[in-house]
Amino acid sequence: MPAKSQAQQKAAGAALAAKRGDIKKSDLKGASKSMEKSMSEKELDAMASTKRKGKPEHVSKD
Repeated sequence: MPAKSQAQQKAAGAALAAKRGDIKKSDLKGASKSMEKSMSEKELDAMASTKRKGKPEHVSKD
């Protein structure tokens, strides 16, 4: 599933790095922390690899 905003893409990238062991899981905060726990490495990779061009920084909750 592609990221809907740049912020979501960045959070997925941080969660993916923690899942792969590149950074400590204890360094995660907020959305990236919950993403790391609830999503697979494959799902995180798909979200983190989304192109940023044309994406808003944040998406408002509807």
